[in-house]
Amino acid sequence: MKLRTRDVFTTMRPDLQRVEARVEEAADVDYPIISTLVLDLVRAGGKRLRPLILLLAGRAYRYDPDPLVTAAAGVELLHTASLVHDDTVDRAALRRGKPTLNSVLSSGAVILVGDYLFAQSAMLAAATESPRVVAIFASTLADICDGQLREMFDAHRLDQTREEYERRIYGKTASLFAGAAEMGAVLGGATEADVQSLRAYGSDLGMAFQIVDDVLDLREGTQHLGKPAGQDLRQGTVTLPTMLFAARIVPDSPEDVRLRAVVGGDLDDQADIDLVVADVRRSGALDDALAAADAFAERAKSHLEAVPDPETRGLLEEIADLVIDRTA
Repeated sequence: MKLRTRDVFTTMRPDLQRVEARVEEAADVDYPIISTLVLDLVRAGGKRLRPLILLLAGRAYRYDPDPLVTAAAGVELLHTASLVHDDTVDRAALRRGKPTLNSVLSSGAVILVGDYLFAQSAMLAAATESPRVVAIFASTLADICDGQLREMFDAHRLDQTREEYERRIYGKTASLFAGAAEMGAVLGGATEADVQSLRAYGSDLGMAFQIVDDVLDLREGTQHLGKPAGQDLRQGTVTLPTMLFAARIVPDSPEDVRLRAVVGGDLDDQADIDLVVADVRRSGALDDALAAADAFAERAKSHLEAVPDPETRGLLEEIADLVIDRTA
């Protein structure tokens, strides 16, 4: 019998609640206004997929909740800190329908808050007393920074390759999924072969997650995302759906001219962005991008053959299905 997605959260709810409490404790800043904003950001953090993956990777072997909860809280706080810096770089005003820190505070204050959260997340990783977990954490942080730098320097470049795109989203997103799965497997006492299999699961799942994110940015709108469609286009961030659309339109056609002007930053009116979004939606590029995401998710599942516990394997498979089926 195939487990339903909600069984993942029902099964793991007690430990996820412990993770939540640890994250909120670590994110508490000694300035009331900032503390409220940070806690709002933490509490709007979605389904906690990264800590959930870490917990399940450990559960598949020797399930010792204390270090796993601590590491999972560190992973979630690292994710939160990266979002703070990401929003600052993008000058984003909203995230999940709520004001970002940089829409309220000076950029200097926001960067320091992000640095504080990075430090707190590193302290949680160190609290596991596992040198390897700390090493994975540090490597993951470097990968995230690399991905964010690549996004910054590749902005407005419509000629980038699929390989460049995938390397960027690996750093920005998939590296934390991979690191979370690896940390959980290490803390669970998995064999080295199984640790690497679970890391590969996390990596491929993270790639699928980001491609779906890129599709949602063009397919959905404010009601689901808490922000207008086409924010990546506005920022000049070239994603897989945009690349696939660009490859199928006639050079110098009105669609091509409009796309290049929006990606290049020459047109930034929302009406122009909406026209490009409509062009992409009509082209079939979103379906093709979702097919690519589905291929990553299926490959992620294939790495789970190494997981000895069938229930946990089923839960990890359900997370892959959830990543593909989500609408926000």
